[in-house]
Amino acid sequence: MKKQSVIGVLAFHGDVLEHLEAVARALKNIKKEADVIEVRTKEDVARLDALIVPGGESTTLYKLCEREEIFEALKKVPNIFGTCAGAIMLAKHIRDRIPGQKTLELMDIEVERNAYGRQSESFEADIQTTLGAMHAIFIRAPRITKVSKNVHVLAEREGGVIACEQTSGGKYYLALAFHPELSTTLFHEHFLKKTLSDLILHSARTHFARSACVVA
Repeated sequence: MKKQSVIGVLAFHGDVLEHLEAVARALKNIKKEADVIEVRTKEDVARLDALIVPGGESTTLYKLCEREEIFEALKKVPNIFGTCAGAIMLAKHIRDRIPGQKTLELMDIEVERNAYGRQSESFEADIQTTLGAMHAIFIRAPRITKVSKNVHVLAEREGGVIACEQTSGGKYYLALAFHPELSTTLFHEHFLKKTLSDLILHSARTHFARSACVVA
């Protein structure tokens, strides 16, 4: 029996509710179904087919993941969408890394923390992306300063990348410097379209593998 795909939102801090609501609207818009959960524990992570890492403070996110002993487990989630601090968490390189700060090191990108200024310098802008025009909200936002040839750029602003994606070893990653959950569902729809059919296959394979282990 096919398992319902499970999409999680890392729920320590940041726009957790807004992302949950955006996923629900996006699923409705693309006429798909999935279980959507808040992620805080190892048991939650073990259920996941896809994960959204919201904005917030990247060093705090790392410390909370370490405290709950889920940091290493997150690296195994096959599809991850990171916004703002979530994009920093996905990056292999941080230009202004705080001593001791770790990331998941999953995307071949370099990120500059707080590149657009402090909280008081947050702003809104109309941007062009490969998904179309949209309104974007930048809150203490990072800038993606370098991408490898394996990374597909989805949007740029003032010489810096603000949205990109990468498929690597059967896994899919999407990183945004802004907060789409506050203004649009287009990137959530894109993430779900990119991953949902693969999630169904992944879930079926996982179920089969577990069943085989039980029989053995």
